[in-house]
Amino acid sequence: MSQIDDALKQRFGPDTPSTPDILGQYEFPVQLASRRSHRQFKPDPLDPELVHSLCALAMCAPAKSDLQQRDIVIVEDPDQRAKLLEIIPGNAWMETAPAFLVFCANNRRQRQLNEWRGPPFVNDHLDAFFNASVDAGIALATFMMAAESVGLGCCPVSAIRNESQKVSDLLGLPDHVFAVVGMALGWPEQEGWISMRLPLAATVHTNRFSEEGLSDRIDAYDQARAKVHSYSSQRNVEEFGQAEFYGWSEDKARQYAHPDRADFGDFIRAKGFNLS
Repeated sequence: MSQIDDALKQRFGPDTPSTPDILGQYEFPVQLASRRSHRQFKPDPLDPELVHSLCALAMCAPAKSDLQQRDIVIVEDPDQRAKLLEIIPGNAWMETAPAFLVFCANNRRQRQLNEWRGPPFVNDHLDAFFNASVDAGIALATFMMAAESVGLGCCPVSAIRNESQKVSDLLGLPDHVFAVVGMALGWPEQEGWISMRLPLAATVHTNRFSEEGLSDRIDAYDQARAKVHSYSSQRNVEEFGQAEFYGWSEDKARQYAHPDRADFGDFIRAKGFNLS
């Protein structure tokens, strides 16, 4: 079995189809298939030029209609970093990572262009928020691929949106600019692990979306994943009890049984977005 096939079967299960030979002939597809999750970093500092260059590579990513609605804030100042940790406590990898960045959606610049050049900005609706958010997500993924290609470890931090207004104030984000996700970055302290994903039969569709057999596939995925990387604890046992078997689907159901970031829509509207 080729290295790429071995990695994909580890991630998606033994029924994952074999890949064409051409994919195994290039380093990047093999590296992408084998990418690992990292939560612990060496204390070694990162060269600021390296971080900036990775940001440049991230900005090489595609952008909707070439609008380029994504920015990156590199949080270098120790005091600024400490304040950010106070706002978003409980994420150990934020504290130990040598570098921390915040990926932002920026729809402000487009509105400025219309103001400066004269034509009216007439697309003040949900799509403006959506396009900027997706652009930021694409830049994030591209940054991660670039960083991991040179051996760095990355850990996205969605908790940055738990306190969106406080983060926005700390970083000085103006109207129509908001933090989408943080990024802990550093040299991995450990090898990490290949995080199992749902089987491709559940997530890759041909011609039409299909949920046929989905429940059975998720049950099988829960069992397979638990054998490789089981949960060390169960969420909200006092409310939902101690499950005899606790898999991925049970964990995610419990996670979303409580409101999370329910004020995010109000924050986005306060940032000037019309979500209609």
